[in-house]
Amino acid sequence: MSLEISKKKKFVADGVFFAELNEFFTRQLGEDGYAGVEVRVTPARTEVIIRATRTQNVLGDKGRRIRELTSLVQKRFRFKEGTIELFAENVSSRGLCAVAQAESLRYKLLGGLAVRRACYGVMRFAMEAGAKGVEVAVSGKLRAQRAKVMKFRDGYMIKSGNPTKVYVDSAVR
Repeated sequence: MSLEISKKKKFVADGVFFAELNEFFTRQLGEDGYAGVEVRVTPARTEVIIRATRTQNVLGDKGRRIRELTSLVQKRFRFKEGTIELFAENVSSRGLCAVAQAESLRYKLLGGLAVRRACYGVMRFAMEAGAKGVEVAVSGKLRAQRAKVMKFRDGYMIKSGNPTKVYVDSAVR
């Protein structure tokens, strides 16, 4: 009996694996500045690179936390012993990473900072980091009982076409 898998099923399985892994790390490492994951599959092993703003918290003292995460991922996704390896990588420019900024805004709002002040702070930080343009949209019950959307814009924003996919980084929390 052959263990061949069709190309369609392989792509779908890879996408589901990536989505589940991303969701798992978002829940586990949200407070440590988690900003994304990259999966590299080699014949010998699978390398998972975790991008975060505070890599020391991801690693833990003497690498204990990353070993715990490795064993959790290994059990959850049924990898053999030693075939998966986790690495922590620092986000080069935190201001240009949409996921990191969304998490930052989230914690500012949970901390009780006013909506406008938090959004303008995030926008200023991104623009000072070298962004050409920023748009922050916050929705929900912001002040009153009635839900609404507040949008804050600064600079130049590409909204349509292929350059949007290439140049614009977006995040939803």
